[in-house]
Order: sequence, then C-alpha cells, then structure tokens
Amino acid sequence: MTLFNKSLLALSLSVGLLLSCAVKAESVAIINATVHTATEQGVLNQATVVFENGIISAINPQNMSFDRVVDAKGATLTPGFIAAMNDMGLVEVGAVATSRDASDKEADIIFDPSLAFNPKATTIPFARKGGITRNIVTSDGGESVFAGETFVVNLTGDFDSVLATNTGLFVQLGAADEGSRAIGMQQLIHKLDDVKKALSEGKKSKDKDDEVSREDTVIASVLAGKKPLIVAVDRASDILHMVNLKQKFNLDLVIVNAADAVLVAEQLAKANIPVVIDVMRNLPESFDALHNSLDNAAKLASAGVKVAIALPGDSHGVYALRYSVGNAVANGMDYHDALAAITANIADIFHLEGGRIAVGQPADLVLWSGDPFEYRSKVQMMWIAGDEQGLQSRQDELRDRYLKKTDMPAAYR
Repeated sequence: MTLFNKSLLALSLSVGLLLSCAVKAESVAIINATVHTATEQGVLNQATVVFENGIISAINPQNMSFDRVVDAKGATLTPGFIAAMNDMGLVEVGAVATSRDASDKEADIIFDPSLAFNPKATTIPFARKGGITRNIVTSDGGESVFAGETFVVNLTGDFDSVLATNTGLFVQLGAADEGSRAIGMQQLIHKLDDVKKALSEGKKSKDKDDEVSREDTVIASVLAGKKPLIVAVDRASDILHMVNLKQKFNLDLVIVNAADAVLVAEQLAKANIPVVIDVMRNLPESFDALHNSLDNAAKLASAGVKVAIALPGDSHGVYALRYSVGNAVANGMDYHDALAAITANIADIFHLEGGRIAVGQPADLVLWSGDPFEYRSKVQMMWIAGDEQGLQSRQDELRDRYLKKTDMPAAYR
C-alpha cells in the first residue's frame, strides 16, 4: 500500500469515527423533578425522566448511565404546551400590511398558509417563554367560509420547524355582516354532499379546472376521516347543525370558539365532539355569544366534553396561554383537566405526537420555577425534540438595551 493510500485510509477511519460519535446522541436525565405527566400516572414526585434521540426513553429507570444529568431540585416538569388556531409565524406586525400573510380575499379550501410561514418571527421565541413548544397554525381566511388548511410547527425557530402541512380544513360559520348565516352553512353542506355523491358513484368532477379538483380532494380527505373538519362557530343552534353533520357524514369534527357550547354540552359529549375555546371570553360580544363565561371550560369538562384551551387568532398574545389556563382553574376547572387542555387533549384532538411525559413520546419538556399557571413562575429550561432551547426573546433584548447605562442617546446601543 502506498503512503498516499495509507494516509487516505487513516483519514477515512478518522472521519468515520467522528461521524459515529456525532450520530450517537446525548442521553439526558432530569432527576428530582415533580413530573406532571398528563397521563393516568398523574404527578410523580422526585422522579427521573430520561430522553435520547429526541424521544423519552425511560421514567424512573432502575439502572442506567447518562451522558448528562439535570437536577431539577424538586421543580415542576411538564410536557411542552401546544398552542392552536392562531397565526404565529404568518404575521409579524399587525399594523404593517406587508408583514401579514395570514389572510387573503381569495383564500378558500385549498389555501395553504404554511407556504408563508416564517420560523424567524419574533413571536416564536416569545411564545417559548410561555412554555409553548408546538403550535397548530391557521389562516384568517378570506371571503369564503372555507378559510384554508392548518399546519403544525415546533417552536425551535429552525427552518425545518414545519412538522406537517394540510392537517385540517378550517371553516368559519355564524353571523355575517351582510346577508344570512344560512348561506355559509349551505355552502358547507352542499360541498360535503356533492363530493360524497361523486365518490359513491365513482365519478370525477365534470369541471376540468385543476383548482376544483384540488378542492374535491381536500373534501374527500375530510369525508374519509384523514383530516379533521375544524369549525369556528358560537351559537348553540349552529353547533347543533354541526352535530348533525358529524353524524350524517361520520366526520372527525372539532368545534372552535363555541361560546354557547355549554347549552348543548350533553349533545357534544354524546357525539364525542371536542371543543377548543378561549376561556377568557367572559362578555356577550354578540347575539351569537351570549353565554360567554369564565367557567365554561369547567362546565364543559364536567359534562364529559374533551376540552382544549387556546387563544385563537392573533399570535402576539399566545405567550399568555398559561395564564388563561390558570384562570380556568380559578373558575372551577380541575387542575389536571386544565393541564390536559393544553397538552394531551390538544394532541389527541389534532392527532399529534407529544402532550404527555411518557416513554416513546417526543422529548418536548419544560422545567418551571413554580406552578406553570402562576403569574410569577418562569421557564427555567426547555427542550424541543430533546434539543435545549434558548429563552431569550426580542423583548428581553429591548429591555436590556434601554436599561443599559451609556453616554449615547437611548436609541443607540
């Protein structure tokens, strides 16, 4: 063997060794934690959670060695919170039109807002400070009742943080500024009927327009139960129409907003229809929302409805999701039900991994300084898919910038 070949072989072996070391991920053990599992195990005291390769690999193992140990010193460990039904990453500054990508007058069934998602939006690191590790993003829609499709992201801020696209069809029904709410309801019913009929007859759409064909494909996925139909509606009578639609078409149906849901909680529970609500809606905003109340989440959960808590719409306030949950607890919701409402329940409703601290689940974990629903508590450490995340936001940078003593004018560093 020549000297050159020997050198090349040595180099190859060295590179191979380095790559094998890089592939072997670090195993991390969080010890002495108060673990809120969001499972039937409930709360585990002085517990150990181990994760490796982005997955929780053990809870309270008897004999294991770890690459890194984090001593929680009794602090609270929860699953990462999952936000939903907001435009995070689609809007930077609401007052600046060129930074708004969450809506378009032409938005319809096939509108895919994930194409405009910006993982570097300043709202994302700010939301991480609220314990949020994943988000279900939606558009504001347009002139159609069909607002487009949802997508799922993690909050790492990486360019590959979109986890899944076209995950659910979002529909907005109810009161209209002009005309009748019946038209929107009719459009939804007719679309479901037409596609179901075409599928049952084995016929393709007679309209050769590609856009119509794509619309029918989305509706067919909804009819097949491959993606949920997510309907924003408030009035009890409209919610009952949705209950009937679920039964008629065997839909995977999710109700969002649902101010009047407490009036039909029994029907929702019987039909196994989950509800995603903003628990801070406590005023009769319209004739569709006369039953807004701070204790609606507690009432729905007590009636057997699977409840998820969200802050639908504007993404700039998503950081405060945990405060909304705290208010739900203060107004009668069971603590463990409330935690599930932003972890396990929302993962189940939208068919996501995560939301639980259990073996085999993604290592989306948050270590808190105290009760996560208390105002004074802060995130101490956070992991998304096993990777530790930074907790610095633009707000922190601005604070530090303007509190720093300097001879320069305040606008300068």
